[in-house]
Amino acid sequence: MSENTKATGRSTPKRLLTQNSDLRRIGVFNWTLPAFVIEMPDGSHFNVCPQAGVCAQLCYARVGTYRFKNVRAAHVRNLLLCRDTPEEFEKQMTEELRHKRYAGKWIRVHDSGEFFSEEYLRTWLRIMRNSPGVRFYCYTKEISLFKRVVVNDAPENFLWCYSLGGKEDHLIDLSAERHADVFPDVEALIAADYTDQTESDLLSVLSESPLVGIPANRIPHLLKKQGQETFGSLQRARDEKLRAKNGGAEREFALVH
Repeated sequence: MSENTKATGRSTPKRLLTQNSDLRRIGVFNWTLPAFVIEMPDGSHFNVCPQAGVCAQLCYARVGTYRFKNVRAAHVRNLLLCRDTPEEFEKQMTEELRHKRYAGKWIRVHDSGEFFSEEYLRTWLRIMRNSPGVRFYCYTKEISLFKRVVVNDAPENFLWCYSLGGKEDHLIDLSAERHADVFPDVEALIAADYTDQTESDLLSVLSESPLVGIPANRIPHLLKKQGQETFGSLQRARDEKLRAKNGGAEREFALVH
């Protein structure tokens, strides 16, 4: 039993980084957490994606293989490590990244999950700065957090792409800031003048255009739920509905008082 197991009651895998089938094809490694609100081993609940909006109901990482018992357990184990023992996580990840297999490689931080706190984000920023021979990228819906912590002090080896479908979409300048939207199909994203990143996930941060289009995963019930909308258009509709509802409540309050 490892020291970490003795101290925390849970084991740590030999390698923290893995490769899903899509990322393996382009030589990218990934770090994975569970998506959205999950039940922890102690029965409590934890929101891994605090700024998730409509994306939570259309998330590929909440269906299919991500729900397999062994896969889910591995992702929860990752969350426990980085949330409950951040110093140990930082130490282990930094040491792992020194291995020659990662030299010159790209790491996608979160093919599922998100930067759930400022402390966790800053842990990753230190890991990146201490791993200059490795490159990192991510998608994120933590817009205000990134603009406050990352934008003006980003590690040289870190690129990111804002992702639509979250509660902070309104903070993104859609005409200038790099962002990704999920479309029902390739034809729809091309018609909207977005760059198709199907060929390589790295186009999310390396494409010439800052407008990144992602065709929705071919998961029948999620495609039906999304219809002909994009994550961004669905979020705008939800935001407008909430504004109208809140506006009506404020007018009613004013009349009563």
